Amino acid sequence: MENTNDTRDVNDTRDVPGAPGMFDTVLVANRGEIAVRVIRTLRALGVRSVAVFSDADADARHVREADEAVRIGPAPAAESYLSVERLLEAAARTGAQAVHPGYGFLAENAGFARACEEAGLVFVGPGADAIALMGDKIRAKETVRAAGVPVVPGSSGSGLTDGQLADAAREIGTPVLLKPSAGGGGKGMRLVRDEAALADEIAAARREARASFGDDTLLVERWIDRPRHIEIQVLADGHGNVVHLGERECSLQRRHQKVIEEAPSVLLDEATRAAMGEAAVQAARSCGYRGAGTVEFIVPGKDPSSYYFMEMNTRLQVEHPVTELVTGLDLVEWQLRVAAGERLGFTQQDVRLTGHAVEARLCAETVSAKEGARNFLPSGGTVLRLHEPEGDGVRTDSGLSEGTEVGSLYDPMLSKVIAYGPDRATALRRLRAALAGTVTLGVQTNAGFLRRLLAHPAVVAGDLDTGLVEREVDGLAATDVPEAVYEAAAAVRLDALRPRGEGWTNPFSVPDGWRAGGPPKPAAFALRAAGLEPVTHTPRGTHTVTGDRVSVTLDGVRHTFHRAADWLGRDGDAWHVRDHDPVAASLTRAAYAGSDSLTAPMPGTVTVVKVAVGDEVSAGQSLLVVEAMKMEHAVSAPHAGTVAELDVTPGTTVAMDQVLAVITPTDEEEPA
Repeated sequence: MENTNDTRDVNDTRDVPGAPGMFDTVLVANRGEIAVRVIRTLRALGVRSVAVFSDADADARHVREADEAVRIGPAPAAESYLSVERLLEAAARTGAQAVHPGYGFLAENAGFARACEEAGLVFVGPGADAIALMGDKIRAKETVRAAGVPVVPGSSGSGLTDGQLADAAREIGTPVLLKPSAGGGGKGMRLVRDEAALADEIAAARREARASFGDDTLLVERWIDRPRHIEIQVLADGHGNVVHLGERECSLQRRHQKVIEEAPSVLLDEATRAAMGEAAVQAARSCGYRGAGTVEFIVPGKDPSSYYFMEMNTRLQVEHPVTELVTGLDLVEWQLRVAAGERLGFTQQDVRLTGHAVEARLCAETVSAKEGARNFLPSGGTVLRLHEPEGDGVRTDSGLSEGTEVGSLYDPMLSKVIAYGPDRATALRRLRAALAGTVTLGVQTNAGFLRRLLAHPAVVAGDLDTGLVEREVDGLAATDVPEAVYEAAAAVRLDALRPRGEGWTNPFSVPDGWRAGGPPKPAAFALRAAGLEPVTHTPRGTHTVTGDRVSVTLDGVRHTFHRAADWLGRDGDAWHVRDHDPVAASLTRAAYAGSDSLTAPMPGTVTVVKVAVGDEVSAGQSLLVVEAMKMEHAVSAPHAGTVAELDVTPGTTVAMDQVLAVITPTDEEEPA
């Protein structure tokens, strides 16, 4: 690869017109773990950090860790984190010279980048023109193709009608993928395998794209079966120097969202790595890129040399830590240095990939494969007990602290757990152990699911593709609550009944099950784990309850749990086990006799109400939509009937399991 880098002193900015040197104050226009991450580098550089927060984040960790923090509005993102005007006002009030957008929110918003520049602020990222160009998938594809970068075969031109899209799909040949031009994250993407379904799928993709991005422009691409998703990290300064920092394997995904990422990829040999890296560099050059960015490729697993450009993310990526660990570079520091006008201090030949790193995204979500239970839906609550792993080869990027309220307004990702080792096997082993030691009681997370995924034979072997998680989900998600969990929950309640203090103890107060005229009757506790039917459990093993731990021994095996209030956790899994009151439950059922209540599947906001009281509905008819953490969930009628009660309107905030509506069955009998 041709070396085009200038190797003079990285701090020498004397020949750069208007180069300010490193900033004194930087505003971080984001929240949560990414804001904490950026603040950490600012602190290391001796740069004053300014955080911004909505009313929902007034006591958030990123607010406490910044040198200064500014309230920018109420909880809804549209009135706070997405308000360009309020962000610029905060920068002006605090004397910030630059704005770091993090990722998400306005990070890839060309209008925000341009507004920062017009306000005399340095936007820590590429120029507005590059953001706009690469944010339009159709223009981006045409631009990089002209630069010699291979692209996925598909439609050309923007503004295609439904008929033109269908014609392009038929010419390519099914299966094809419909994609919104204006956005990403899997929203609006539709895989079409049957030509007869094209019209319906195009219409559905347009509706979702319009709702998500305000733009229903679509393109169509050839679908590659069992593909791998590999991305190249690039870094460019303002002097024409561009390097790549190797690749990240991002093939472990669910609903087109990455869950595990690693660097480097086991799929690529040195020749393919160099070729893909050069293609990424050319893609960056084609749009005049500056700063840190990522060029994403789709790669046939059976033919890694046949790689295709998908898109370019014009920002820092969630998964950037794995690149930092294998290269030894701080990408946030280099974003800041480049934004301040400095030159890259190294060449392509200086970049070395050493060891292996793997990252897991910890999200607030329920994960269950049990029939009728929630599966991968956003969760929420208050973090009652928190332990985040650390130690040799382990890094945690987090925005959490005990007492953090996890609501439904923002992204469900809470933190990232990253492990590094001299080889892939070591990194995987360390990450599994780190996830097993992760404790976030009070909020349901996917930590246990991720730990099991990392132990899957295909993952261990590096035999990955973007459909693996969906195919294997039933074997990776929890199905039943282990008996040891109910034993531990009962042990906690039994311990609470024991008399405390010194001196004489009334024998009748000891919960040993003794009774006059008969054998002892052991204590039994009615318990209910979230989302499951109640059980009655009688402790049968030995147990020890001390502070925030409870240990039980069943059949000679000792099980130790973390605990907080009604929560128990072990090996990354957590269970909310409450006391079950059969009388109260019976009264609730009686209140809805002859009807069926629809409850919220997750905490969130009702965005759509399609019926009114008195309406006749059919079984399976979509009645309401609840949105939380960027996910929509349709609530449907369980049977034909009449809307007897409707307790919500668009905009209503609801808790998990809150009653939304009541449907009286058509035959006025309780459905079987």
